[in-house]
Amino acid sequence: MKSIRLYFKYVSAVLTSTMQYKLSFLLMCIGRFIVAFSGFIGISFLFSGFAGIKNYSYGEVLLCFSIVQAAFSLSECLFSGFKGFSGLVKRGDFDRMLLRPRSLILQVIGSRFELGRIGPLLTAGITLIVGIRTCELHLNIMRIITLILMILGGMVLFSALFLLGATINFFSIEDGGIINVLTYGGKDHGKYPIDIYGEGLKKFCTFLIPYTLFQYYPLQYLLGKTDNSMYAFFPLGTVVFLVLCYAFWRFGVRNYKSCGN
Repeated sequence: MKSIRLYFKYVSAVLTSTMQYKLSFLLMCIGRFIVAFSGFIGISFLFSGFAGIKNYSYGEVLLCFSIVQAAFSLSECLFSGFKGFSGLVKRGDFDRMLLRPRSLILQVIGSRFELGRIGPLLTAGITLIVGIRTCELHLNIMRIITLILMILGGMVLFSALFLLGATINFFSIEDGGIINVLTYGGKDHGKYPIDIYGEGLKKFCTFLIPYTLFQYYPLQYLLGKTDNSMYAFFPLGTVVFLVLCYAFWRFGVRNYKSCGN
């Protein structure tokens, strides 16, 4: 309970600080909305020349795009402290965190919030509505649950990858560039269902970095391409990946050597 109160104090402090520059915050949100909305425009241009990609229609791809966009934006907004973890290590700020009687995870998360991600979240909401209407998706309780689990599962997966990237800094002191490939690259490639890229990448995204657990498999159930309702709960499997990344984080903390600042 104390941790929850402390978390909201962090959020309140950042929000208060951000609102001191309201125009700057508004312009940042608008700019990020435009950048994210360009992805929607790109998909629209693509489908102006094609009836479909593999066996997916325009509306179905928009659904996929909106879910991945929402999941990534939520993760980047709430867990962006891990993105800047390299700076915390280099400046010696992480050494001070080790001395405080509070959760390290909570302190890192509270060190940074990207409230400007409201812009991409708005894009995700717009494309989700357009996608549902375009493909005439009939929403029932099970499909609504599936949508929610896909977004939350994606948020968990991307957050786990940010945590993994932060852990690499314990050993390299530098940003793990490969993590950007898996996070930002995963978001960009995740605009489209994973299976359009071929069986090899689909296996990689199932057994190594499990994007398919929140994107491909539950999408098949959502779109009515399979009657297997168990696919709706596949996003819960991303928690296992998060646990593995957290175990690696704990290993990194135990073996951390101060950077000397």
